[in-house]
Amino acid sequence: MSRFKDIGDDFLSLFFPRLCLSCGAHLVRGERIICTGCLLTVARTDFHVRRNNSLEQAFWGRCLIERAAAFSVYNRGSRIRKLIHELKYKGRKETGTMLGDLYGRILSDGGFMEGIDIIVPVPLHPARQRERGYNQSDCIASGISAATGLPVRNDIMKRVERRGSQTKHGRYDRWENVKGLFIVSKPEAIAGKHLLVVDDVVTTGSTMEACVNALHEAADVKVSIVALAAAQKLTL
Repeated sequence: MSRFKDIGDDFLSLFFPRLCLSCGAHLVRGERIICTGCLLTVARTDFHVRRNNSLEQAFWGRCLIERAAAFSVYNRGSRIRKLIHELKYKGRKETGTMLGDLYGRILSDGGFMEGIDIIVPVPLHPARQRERGYNQSDCIASGISAATGLPVRNDIMKRVERRGSQTKHGRYDRWENVKGLFIVSKPEAIAGKHLLVVDDVVTTGSTMEACVNALHEAADVKVSIVALAAAQKLTL
């Protein structure tokens, strides 16, 4: 049966070619979303096997986290930036699921997921989610869940205000801008658990900081964080 499916896929690709979202090359059998060549050249951080890495250090004194990791480095021209753009603004939800699954396997193989109980995606404001039609962090979390078997709870935390980008604010202004941004609606569901908070990109860290602090204020929890990418200044 799989042989006939492969033949059918090959036939369809003659008329509807599947192209790599990163470089535009034709995908071959077994490749999804991104070609093997591009996947191999994505700049990886390996933070999942490096304790006290620079991303963890970026949160020291700001919020209490157990571990922090990002799959790749987010900068101008990076392959991961283009993929995340397709995920967030082009409706390519499968990009988030595929990359989440890939990263979930990497995290598991490196021991990063040990002790994690629940995956919690960073929520979007309801108005933004209605505009986009989905939350990109949900897609990534779903992929990590598929790779690890851990449950995703997107009903734990809510975003209560919609605010602009943090990148042009100073450190104190960023903190003021995200203070009270999230509320935890079901603290009883997370009490005593180790949570993995998932986002697409960590740029200044302010949004993730607000999430982590809201979770700690609501219940006795441990929190680790991951993202598909982190800004280059946080990875040096």
